[in-house]
Amino acid sequence: MATASVRVFDCTPDDVFAVLGDGWLYPVWVVGAARMRDVDPEWPAEGAHLHHSLGAWPILLNDDTQIVEWSPPHRLKLRAKAGPLGRAVVVIEVKPRGAGCVVRIGEEPVSGLAARLPRLAWAPLLHLRNEEAIRRLAFLSEGRRREREAGVDTARTAVPDPASSSAPRSGPDPQAEADVAEATDAAAAAAGER
Repeated sequence: MATASVRVFDCTPDDVFAVLGDGWLYPVWVVGAARMRDVDPEWPAEGAHLHHSLGAWPILLNDDTQIVEWSPPHRLKLRAKAGPLGRAVVVIEVKPRGAGCVVRIGEEPVSGLAARLPRLAWAPLLHLRNEEAIRRLAFLSEGRRREREAGVDTARTAVPDPASSSAPRSGPDPQAEADVAEATDAAAAAAGER
């Protein structure tokens, strides 16, 4: 792979693959993926697609990522498309290490603009992007481990009811309440002017 980012995670490989197996989380950890449009029902089976958009509103490109190899808890291979920018192969490898694991994300452009430019032009940016992606993946995976160890469901089955929580609540801070009141007053004034 042309670029690689490596990080030690404080969780098991299974925690990492639980995150990778949830296609709806893709834009949470993949830098540049702005939103999910659909996840094939068979995800994470090989050949399944994630349908996502790249960019930032209002300039978004609809594209998809296909799973090429799903080998938990060791390896995931993806073929990502980025519209006119081309296609890339992404390999995520996970190896146990003590109570945690080592995760490596490698990416190689295979077509499009990046594949035609010299490596020195695109590799540093791709490396920075993947450093942030692996950091985000660690946050999600380690959070899943903490929830699992606490015996908490990692996927919500219903809308949470804050009133049923035993945790102390302080409510919004005064500045947040003032901002909401100001915005509400401004919206009401604007509606009255119409």
